[in-house]
Amino acid sequence: QVQLVESGGGSVQAGGSLTLSCEVSRHPNRYYWMGWFRQGPGTEREAVVGFYTGTGVTLYSDSVKGRFTASHDSRKSMLYLQMNSLKPEDTGRYYCAAAVRGLGTKDRLNPAAYEHWGQGTQVTVSS
Repeated sequence: QVQLVESGGGSVQAGGSLTLSCEVSRHPNRYYWMGWFRQGPGTEREAVVGFYTGTGVTLYSDSVKGRFTASHDSRKSMLYLQMNSLKPEDTGRYYCAAAVRGLGTKDRLNPAAYEHWGQGTQVTVSS
C-alpha cells in the first residue's frame, strides 16, 4: 500500500511563503505521477500541481503559476511544494497524492485519477 505523509503547513500572512513536503513510500513503480491538491472550506478538492517523477514534467493550475514551484528528490522519495506570494485564497488543506497507473493528459490534474492520498496539511493565509 502506497503511503504518503505531508508536512510543512502552517499559518502565514499574505505575501509570505511556506514549503510543503511529501514523503512517499511503498510505491510499486519507479516513475509515477504525483500531485498536490487543496481543499478550502466548503469547496471541492482542486489541483495545485501535477508532477511526473520520471521526467520532471510539471503542470500547474492557473491560480498558482508563477508563485508555486514543485520539486522532487528521488533519493528521498520526497515531493516538495514551495509556495511564495501566498494569498488568503490559498488557504486550505493541502494533500499529496500519487497515482499507480499512467495518467493521460486530461487526468494529470484530476483528483479522481489519483488512487493514494496523504492525510493533508493545513495552510492558512491571513490578510
